[in-house]
Amino acid sequence: MHLPTILSLALAASPLAVSARGTLGFALGARKPDGTCKTVADYAADFDTLKGKAGSTIVRTYAVVDVNVPAYRCEVAATILPAVKAKNFKVILGLWADAQESYDSEKAALQPVLTSEYAPYIYALTTGSESLYRGISAQELLPRIKDTKTSFSKLVPRIGTVDSWNKFQDGTADPILTSGVANFLMVNAFGYWQQQDINNATATYLDDLQQAIGHIQNLVGLNTIEIWNGETGWPGDGGSDYGDAHASTVNAEQFFKTGVCAALAWGVNVFYFEASSEMDMVPHSSRL
Repeated sequence: MHLPTILSLALAASPLAVSARGTLGFALGARKPDGTCKTVADYAADFDTLKGKAGSTIVRTYAVVDVNVPAYRCEVAATILPAVKAKNFKVILGLWADAQESYDSEKAALQPVLTSEYAPYIYALTTGSESLYRGISAQELLPRIKDTKTSFSKLVPRIGTVDSWNKFQDGTADPILTSGVANFLMVNAFGYWQQQDINNATATYLDDLQQAIGHIQNLVGLNTIEIWNGETGWPGDGGSDYGDAHASTVNAEQFFKTGVCAALAWGVNVFYFEASSEMDMVPHSSRL
């Protein structure tokens, strides 16, 4: 979905979204539709749109450096941080960590740009994005989260990871949860990627969130770890159907109003995926 479409949904639901206890943020891509890298000015324009149309002042990223299009290496953190500061936004910066060499490269790229000038605008650092879902073990990922904490927590105290709801619910992430290292987690949950009909999508989404958050809190306590919904969403017109989940702007509006707004009202902070379309974005696999 393109940015104006998503923000029109947020605007239509704004009375509920604004009055809710949760915070609405947006996952933000690093590239323009043609695959080239966003500039500081591009990010600043994104922020103006997000704040003006959705009242949102927080975004999240997935990598310090985006190398998905080899011809265009995007220095995400170095480019977004000046815009975040200029527009008084907050950003959750992600470090890609599926392999040790990837993590090492991300850390090396972050070190020179994560300074005291920008630290107040960085809400959290997340090491790994659905790494457990893709088969990385918690024991393998945990040392990378620990290293992020050791390296950066003096400037950014919230440190954690992001994964699919079922990897928190089924115990896969337990070694990370019980280690005491992570104090910030993001749980991804989609009715769409569960192949749900739009009329059952909200129930599935909220149930998945409740299962994941309930497991985390039962294991480590109520206020030990800050938990956000790291991704949710629904594709609009022109998107792909997935099982009984049919892409349409009408369905996206229904899911936003009944699902996203319900989570916000429940007190969950939600990141909508995503605020802009990119040529290299590929579908997730099913969260079943």
